[in-house]
Amino acid sequence: MMLPAFLIPENEYRADGESEPVELGPAAGKLLKLTLVIHRIIEQESLDVEVWGSPDGQDWGTKPLLAFPQKFYCGTYCLLLDLSKQPEIRFLKGKWKMNRWGRGTPKPLFGFCLFAEECSPELVAVAKR
Repeated sequence: MMLPAFLIPENEYRADGESEPVELGPAAGKLLKLTLVIHRIIEQESLDVEVWGSPDGQDWGTKPLLAFPQKFYCGTYCLLLDLSKQPEIRFLKGKWKMNRWGRGTPKPLFGFCLFAEECSPELVAVAKR
């Protein structure tokens, strides 16, 4: 599967996890738009989402390429990932961690997905300014 693609498929998740690797194909070394959509939550919980890169789909290094700020609410959040200085990155995957506190069930619940796509030439031109 190549871009555009879901790095984290749309689903409801109740535990920390990571997605399957997605091959970048022709989008390797380019500017990517990453869209995190959170459509379901319960109160008193947080979600941390990271994007990891690999040249071979096996070695993911020791730190993420990008991390979204911690989220507590439903919404659509976008970040840009510039891979122009890391052309060796050929695969991406998402990792997430959940935290729940307070009253009610101790098990977190988030409905979310993470989508990756190559940026349009117009956005690339603006980003290079």
